[in-house]
Amino acid sequence: MTDHQVLPRNEWIEARRRFLAKEKEFTRLREELSRERRELPWERVEKNYVFDGPTGKVTLNDLFVGKSQLVVYHLMFAPDSEAACRGCSFWADNFNGTIPHLEQRDVSFVAISRASVSKLQGFANRMGWTFKWVSGANGDFNYDYQASFRDEDMDRGTATYNYERYPDRMSDKPGFSVFFKDATETIFHTYSTYARGIDPMNVAFQLLDLVPKGRDEQGLPQPMSWVRLRDQYGA
Repeated sequence: MTDHQVLPRNEWIEARRRFLAKEKEFTRLREELSRERRELPWERVEKNYVFDGPTGKVTLNDLFVGKSQLVVYHLMFAPDSEAACRGCSFWADNFNGTIPHLEQRDVSFVAISRASVSKLQGFANRMGWTFKWVSGANGDFNYDYQASFRDEDMDRGTATYNYERYPDRMSDKPGFSVFFKDATETIFHTYSTYARGIDPMNVAFQLLDLVPKGRDEQGLPQPMSWVRLRDQYGA
């Protein structure tokens, strides 16, 4: 960092203007991509998915809570784990303050994991999370939407993640899925994204991409190996 180019103010402004042209082009491309995403075909949800919530059983229909659109975060928390995935928790730390704004735009939000409700509630209390979080431990939801994988599917090589064969042995992976409910209460799956596709939903990553060192992950055993549960930094 010590030998980085340094310019006088007027030359710095000119360099910044040149880069701004690229940023504007990226913004236009992103807006076009978002438009095309909204125009993708939908698929009808045929199953009646049921989840365990803090007050009892809830259906996928219930999770809309009067809205026509639903965003689901597939949060990695396997039934035999004692804590949620630290990476998924990194994303979940972004949600509390965002949800009231989503609700003003006809969007409901929920996280779904396979751990028991009691584990979810205990961990939410630890992290200070107040967003809706339900357990899909007794159903097919996370499997059907490519966020969890049965042993037999991994053994046969038929497990799928991010729309391609899943070669790993982890039972759960992160992702977002989006649903729409029409006036007849028919539910449609409109979109899902996984792997690097979830990066834009992490505000910390967007801010880190602005600073000189970026995400500063060079030389680490793997990207994000620096991430901890937020109450474990400095421990």
